[in-house]
Amino acid sequence: MRNMKKIVALMLAFSLVLVGCTSKSTGGNTGPGTSAEQEKFVIRAGIGLNDQHPQFKGLEVFKEYVERESEGRIEVQLFHSSQLGDDIQMMEALQLGSQEMTCPSTAPITSIDKRFMAFDLPFLFPSPQIADAILDGPIGQELLDGLQESGLVGLAYWENGYRHLTNNKVAVSSPADMTGLKIRTMENQVHLDFFRALGAQPTPMPFGELFTAMQQGVVDGQENPVPTIYLQNFNEVQKYTTLTGHVYSPFVLMMSKIFYDGLPTDLQEVVREGAIVARDEQRAINRAYTEELADGLREKGMTVIELTPEQQLAFQTATSSTVEKFRNEIGAETVNKILAEIERLSN
Repeated sequence: MRNMKKIVALMLAFSLVLVGCTSKSTGGNTGPGTSAEQEKFVIRAGIGLNDQHPQFKGLEVFKEYVERESEGRIEVQLFHSSQLGDDIQMMEALQLGSQEMTCPSTAPITSIDKRFMAFDLPFLFPSPQIADAILDGPIGQELLDGLQESGLVGLAYWENGYRHLTNNKVAVSSPADMTGLKIRTMENQVHLDFFRALGAQPTPMPFGELFTAMQQGVVDGQENPVPTIYLQNFNEVQKYTTLTGHVYSPFVLMMSKIFYDGLPTDLQEVVREGAIVARDEQRAINRAYTEELADGLREKGMTVIELTPEQQLAFQTATSSTVEKFRNEIGAETVNKILAEIERLSN
């Protein structure tokens, strides 16, 4: 019996050692301010665009910075081409805590916070520099902070860029040319109203379905910045690009609040710093691509139409009612602050 007691005691001691080792290697869900030197975290960052796009290049910069500055305590895994779902699906996954990071354009975010609709108003930002000043300033930060109410942490605005029109039917140079064109848009009321005002038939659908839809003639065209048009090989199913520049579209690098709140405070700081470092690099890459790739579209066989100032004004005039139509729905205070700041920066 005495030997049996010794065996039981030894087994119990061994079990406690195993439990202690397991706890040390895996760690718990530590909160801000706690010590978690042994704990490692994985950030799965997913986007809809491919791995050649400046957006993905920005994620590579983020990954390198965060993994280095966290000294290996954070691993960043990158997923492109809608491998983890479309923008809305990935945002929902962030809210549930089943994915850690994504970087949608502002358009799908409007389903969460209508104030982001302001960035989809046509011909809002006269230059990328003015867009940067507003997005990186108090107005932009206020909107990022508001995402926490929906389980998201807005880290930084990256650049999608000025959106342009492509189609497979006509060389568009005036609003009249838009009549009856079936144009894929995002699921965004401002975009829908904009294209209806031009006489087109806007058709919302997920980005991952777009290439096939154009190939099969389900839609006649779409609208996106030049790097997206080029790098997604839309020239294979589209004949014409018109450089309308009708909307300046930011990306928002965002993280699951559930995941972010579980990071120690020093790693939260690393993530925030990495988002800004990568933002600056991503914008620079995107702008260099935009300058080069319009000529690249011509080289790929597309007809590229550059609008004269008079033609551009015709598009602006045809869609001028959109601002007033959505001012109150977006939030008059937000719209007025943005317009006032644009006027101040433009003078």
